[in-house]
Amino acid sequence: MKRREFLASSLAASASAGMAYGDTGGAGSASETETQAREFYELRYYQLHRGPGVKLTNDYLRDAAIPALNRAGIRPVGVFEILVGPESPSLYVLIPHPSADSVVTAWERVRADKEYQERGEAFLNAPAANPAYVRIESQLMVAFATHPRITPPPAGPRVFELRTYENATKNANLTKIKMFDTGEIDIFKKVGFHPVFFGEKLIGPRCPNLTYMLASASLEERDKHWAAFGADPDWTKLRSTPGYSDDEIVSNITNVLLRPAEYSQV
Repeated sequence: MKRREFLASSLAASASAGMAYGDTGGAGSASETETQAREFYELRYYQLHRGPGVKLTNDYLRDAAIPALNRAGIRPVGVFEILVGPESPSLYVLIPHPSADSVVTAWERVRADKEYQERGEAFLNAPAANPAYVRIESQLMVAFATHPRITPPPAGPRVFELRTYENATKNANLTKIKMFDTGEIDIFKKVGFHPVFFGEKLIGPRCPNLTYMLASASLEERDKHWAAFGADPDWTKLRSTPGYSDDEIVSNITNVLLRPAEYSQV
């Protein structure tokens, strides 16, 4: 119990340190209540083998893992397949946690769920000679103050873009987060994008960085939104603000286009 409490308090402290460092009291700063409501995001990447392991992993997520996470109070859980990007077949799984304590204890509670063990048996006990997946990679983020929770897009056709901005220093990382909080997220909404989540990386590869997800109704709509974004006068003004240019604060950008699994809750 003490180990769990230590880990939870450590995660909360790490998130709070980043928030305090980035808060300048300007238009994008959050109240104490908003700050406390920020979710933590566990983003899992399942690299799969071609063949029966793809179905086995999807069956496990749909029938065992997501229902058990929901019973543990964690929702909505997003599952996404590669539309354009490397290493297919693979899946991204987005798991929102309401608190640092949930990050530490959620999977322990899930594993204690009898229905989870029964429904996930084939996946959980797959033999080493025929595993369901190659590897699982995880990263942990804390939500931005101005977008503290996942906002799923409306049901229907949708395409998702997962973007990661790497920064040379933590100062540059926090400056880019401030840029989102003070205008960039609003511009996304104005031009037609549906923002899903924005996360500051706490644990994972290529730190410091931030990761966010946008949704559109189709690839064609996505292209229209980006064209409108690039031509938007508010964006032109924001990116020309001293200290906010990509050359000053962004060292690399990667993006992956995704489609939702049929059972995804996002």
